[in-house]
This record gives sequence, structure tokens and C-alpha cells, in this order.
Amino acid sequence: MPQSLSLAQARRLALAAQGFVPRPRRTALAAGHLLQMVQRLGVLQIDSVNAVVRSHYLPLFSRLGDYPKAMLDDMAWGRGRQRKLFEYWGHEASLLPLELYPAMAWRMARAAQGKGIYKELARFGQEQKPVLARVLDAVREQGALGAGSLSTRQVRAGPWWDWSAEKHALEWLFAAGQVTVAGRRGFERLYDLPERVIPAAVLAKPVLSAAQAQRDLLLHAAMALGVATEKDLRDYFRLDPGDARARLAELVEDRQLQPCEVEGWSQPAYTLRQVRIPRQVTASALLSPFDSLVWERDRTERLFDFRYRLEIYTPAHKRVYGYYVLPFLHNERIVARVDVRAARATGELRVVAVHDEQGRLDEEALVALAQQLRAMAGWLGLGAVVLECRRVPGFGIA
Repeated sequence: MPQSLSLAQARRLALAAQGFVPRPRRTALAAGHLLQMVQRLGVLQIDSVNAVVRSHYLPLFSRLGDYPKAMLDDMAWGRGRQRKLFEYWGHEASLLPLELYPAMAWRMARAAQGKGIYKELARFGQEQKPVLARVLDAVREQGALGAGSLSTRQVRAGPWWDWSAEKHALEWLFAAGQVTVAGRRGFERLYDLPERVIPAAVLAKPVLSAAQAQRDLLLHAAMALGVATEKDLRDYFRLDPGDARARLAELVEDRQLQPCEVEGWSQPAYTLRQVRIPRQVTASALLSPFDSLVWERDRTERLFDFRYRLEIYTPAHKRVYGYYVLPFLHNERIVARVDVRAARATGELRVVAVHDEQGRLDEEALVALAQQLRAMAGWLGLGAVVLECRRVPGFGIA
């Protein structure tokens, strides 16, 4: 591994690590291919916005193409051997491969002590122990339950900051690992005891120390990112700065990670000791705003010279690019931003805006973008792609 990388090499290494260098398959896409990709990434972020599709579905489409969303549902919330993933706080609310369950036990233990969770939730855990006990007993006796089934409020709960006591209790118990997500009803979590959801073989694995779990998570982050600064690595699984720095020093001393310099980066970077940098990456993909390739915005700017901010919560008249904007990756660069909506009632994928990024959206990229939009529409079961913005020259969509 060289001790310094050009920016182009760093981009290719990052894209390869994130699964954008496809390997030829001799068989049709199967659940095993999806699982391998999730294991490579380590985490799929979950978000409630459904302007196109729930966010956890999109990263696999971006890398693997058309697949049945029910296949991922079975892996995440299926019964018995179908279940290969679990929900927890990985990078925000996330789906993670079951192999990482032991590496999250230290975080669950800290949450039970009121550490590493929202202050409001920590305070609730200290002050409302009878409610916690009552809700845990209800889950134990009745099985998978949502917060609405347990609420004793006379007035319907409002948004998340107006949670019922039972919802607070379930979220505390979930963070502490005393309940887990058994399934979903719509987008509502259904909670059950871990022993009724997580395979016994996973629960029987030895408990990792906090230090070992943090080292494992940093190594997984390094594998998934390819090349990354200390901040990039700790952000991947949201580790505390002090923990991450201590563990990173141990991994370097143990020769599991290697420091290097990247052209234009002010901070040192780290890679695994054995990596392969592709000569080129030719992938084209529309990316979720919560895709692990771009979720750390500073890193995205350093790698791609692409400043990206989510404008969902920005008032409409103050938005620069749009409500739900997907970066478009093409041939190692992010060449455009595309504001899209899935209009399910009319069976259309509506393109609200296409923004060229620094003149990179050339004719070849336009053709690739049109192909990706058609592919996305087909994957979502939408019959047409409709261009609602100013017609873009060379854009092959009627």
C-alpha cells in the first residue's frame, strides 16, 4: 500500500470499497447477493421520508440494480432463517448484518446506564422505571407490540418530541438492548424480546469488551470506506471521539491499519494494509441522501468536490436544489443532482429538477442518467418517467 494517494486514487478506492465495482454474476440476483453487499457496507441507514422509496432500499439498488424489495424485508424482518439483519443505532437508525450484533452490546450496556443516548431519553430511564418495567412486562407477555398498542394517553401522541410514556419506554428498552425490532407495521416498529427475534447462535456468541467492539467497528468502517480520516472512520458507526482515537492508535500499532496521505486532505488518512485500487470505476448510480458513500458531507466534499446538504426541512422558498435531491454518480464523479418524486397514484417517476454539477453532465452522462431513471421507475413499479423541469438537451426522456 503506498504511503500517499492521489485524489483520483482515493476516489477509486472509496468507490470500490463501497461496492461500486460490480463483479460479473453467473446467476440471477439472489438474497445472498444482497446480504453480501450489506455485509460489505455494514449498515443501511433507515429514514422515514418516502418521496421516492424508503432510504434503506435505495443503496442496494444503486449498487446491484433491480431487486425485489420484499427480499430485503425478509432479511430484515422475516422469521427464522430468513432473518439476516437486525435494527439498531449503527449510523443513526440502521439495519446491520447479524454478525455485528455482538459488537453493539457495549453500546446497549452504555445506553442502559443512560450514556450515549438522547438526554431526554436518558432522563426518562432514570425517572420512569415503573413505566419501563410495565412496558417490558407487556412485551414479554404479549409478544411483538408497537407503541400505539400500549399507550395509555387519552390524547393521540403527536410527532416524535410528543411521544407517549410507552413510546419513550420502548425506545429506552430498544437502546438498552432489552427489546429489539421484530417487524414493522407500515413504518411503525414492532418490539419483542431479543431471544424471540435474534437467532440463538448469535446471542450465544461471547460478549466483546467495549475496546474490542470499537476496534472491530473501526476496522469494518475502514473496509467499507477504503480510505478515511479518523473523523470519517468514527462517524461510520457513530463512535465517540475519545474512544475512536484510542482504538485507532491501537489498530495502527497492531499493524491492522496503515496511515497514509491523500492529495488535498489536511488530515492524515488510514487504510487497511492490503487494498486494491482499481484502474477505473465506470459505475452510474442515483444515490440516496442517506447513502454511506455521501452521508459524511465533509468527506463527500473532499472526495468529489461536491457540497451536499439535505433541504427536506428547509422552507420551500429557501431551497437551492429541491426537496429530495439524489446525487448522480457517473464514472468516478458526482456529475448532477436530481430532484425526483415517486407519484404512485399516477404510476410516474417525476423528475422535478436536474442540476448540472460544474459542467460535468456531458452527453454520455445524460444518457446514463436517463437509463438510471428508467431503471429506477421499473424497479419501483412505475410505468413512466416524466420530466417536469426545463427540458435538458440530450436528455432522452419524453
